[in-house]
Parts: sequence; C-alpha cells; structure tokens
Amino acid sequence: MKKNARQIMEIFEALDATECVYSAAQLAGVDPKTVRRYARMRDMGLAVDAPIVRPKMIDPFMPKIEEWVERSQGRVRADKLHERLQMLGFTGDERSTRRAVAKAKERWNACWLPLKIVMGLPLTMVMSGDEESPLVGFQRAG
Repeated sequence: MKKNARQIMEIFEALDATECVYSAAQLAGVDPKTVRRYARMRDMGLAVDAPIVRPKMIDPFMPKIEEWVERSQGRVRADKLHERLQMLGFTGDERSTRRAVAKAKERWNACWLPLKIVMGLPLTMVMSGDEESPLVGFQRAG
C-alpha cells in the first residue's frame, strides 16, 4: 500500500533519529523493507512519491512488436501477434500483448497520421507522452 506524505515523513524522522532500519520501522509502525526502500529512494535523489515502474515480461519483445506494427501500417491484430510472440518464446498472457500492441499502434498513429490542412484554420502542435517516446500531433485551434 502506498504511503501518504505524512507517513513518509514519519519514516524519515524515525530513520534519522535511530539511524537503524529496524528501529525506524518499529517507531514508524511499518515493515523494515518499506523503510529501506524509502531510504534508498531518498539517497538516490528520487522522488519518493513517484510511481514505481516495474519491468514487464513483454518488454524484451517490444522492438519486434513495433516493427510488426510499422510493417503492417498499424493494421496487425494483437491476437495474431500473440501467436507469433509465443513462437519466439513469449510466455505471457494475451492481455499483455493487447496492451503492448495498443501502445505501439498509438505511437505509430501519432507519427504517421496524414495531416490535412484546411486554409484559414490555424493548427496548434500538441505534444504528449514521456521523454523517451514523445508523441507529437496537431489539432485545430479554437
């Protein structure tokens, strides 16, 4: 369960006071692993309230999925890609494949949708996504 800001501050105060993970855990009323995790995040300079991104089973196969989506111009079906991925050794669920294919198609569509310009209507550029994979698009202003 994610801790709120007050609980996190209590963990840090207990850790600073005792300088021992186990003692701080007892004072704060949490598991020692929780104290250790927050202490590591603080020591590395990471935001303690940032979402934790865990590796997924499909991550090693994402380049292949993106290649297949691009080759099919975004028309490939996720169930067919799942069958191909199983032949390559993917043991995950079909739902994981559907999520990954949807993400790859979203990226592909954002990059390759044709831009239709209507005279007299201004367009504004819209950017979204994250730093590693920004998505750029256009929308009508107004």
